[in-house]
Amino acid sequence: MKKFILFIGGLIALFILLANLGPMVILALSVWLLYVCFKKFVQTDSTAAKVGWVIVGLIVLSISFSNIYAVIGVAAAYALYLIYKNWNTSESSEVQVREDDDPFTNFEKEWAELNK
Repeated sequence: MKKFILFIGGLIALFILLANLGPMVILALSVWLLYVCFKKFVQTDSTAAKVGWVIVGLIVLSISFSNIYAVIGVAAAYALYLIYKNWNTSESSEVQVREDDDPFTNFEKEWAELNK
């Protein structure tokens, strides 16, 4: 049952990711262009060039804000990652007992061996 639910969740996340793939690419491109505009703004010494880079940066920022719903696609990609990671985990939560030679941590085991 767990694998069926993971499969259905993964299928839904995959469809959401594919639907938002275009806006995700445009968002990534606009964030990169914002970085380039900022670097050029910092490097230039001319006031007119700084004003020009600010105007270009604001235009690119408006493109970024128009594709902000692409974050849903990023969340779907993260959900797919979590589903892939949890696909092969066992359904039963078994507690593993650690074997030590220290008699103080395994007192019950030592007592049972002494009473035999």
